[in-house]
Amino acid sequence: MSILDLILLSVALAMDCFTVSITSGLIQRRLVVRTMIVTALMFGLFQGLMPLIGWVGMSFFSEALERWDHWIAFGLLAFLGGRMILSGLRPDDEESSFDPTKFSTTLTMAVATSIDALAVGLSFGVSGYETLGSMILPILIIAAGSFLFSVAGFMIGAYAGKRISFPVEILGGIILRGIGVKILIEHLSA
Repeated sequence: MSILDLILLSVALAMDCFTVSITSGLIQRRLVVRTMIVTALMFGLFQGLMPLIGWVGMSFFSEALERWDHWIAFGLLAFLGGRMILSGLRPDDEESSFDPTKFSTTLTMAVATSIDALAVGLSFGVSGYETLGSMILPILIIAAGSFLFSVAGFMIGAYAGKRISFPVEILGGIILRGIGVKILIEHLSA
């Protein structure tokens, strides 16, 4: 793959991170730099590591991964989306169950949005990336792209969140579930 191909792949993989980051920014309704950086780092880390894991695992369990990866991503995103919708439906005095500042929430979102990157790693295993050294550039480009799009998404969401007066948790939950359905449909129709 050329550098341009890797950059385009990085942008494609970063779109789920971008959307989820917008949702997190919307929920917080303000720019919380620490949460934004932690989220972007986690998304970048997992988007970068998953292709490596897929590449390593290609020889061991590629068939099993390809058979279940989309269901795992769908389940995680449907679960998180459901929690967000319930949180948005609760009265304001009840504690929110979806909190983008929690490490466990960020970790779950990072794993769920990086399942596609795992599948990309499987394809790297059969497309000329034969050594660990050959994987460094793709990993760095994918991780950097996801980091940058996550930061941009979080900033957009925080900016828009200040101007939206309805419970954005419901919108965010619908978006997460939509991403999960999109992943499921893409893999089932392929």
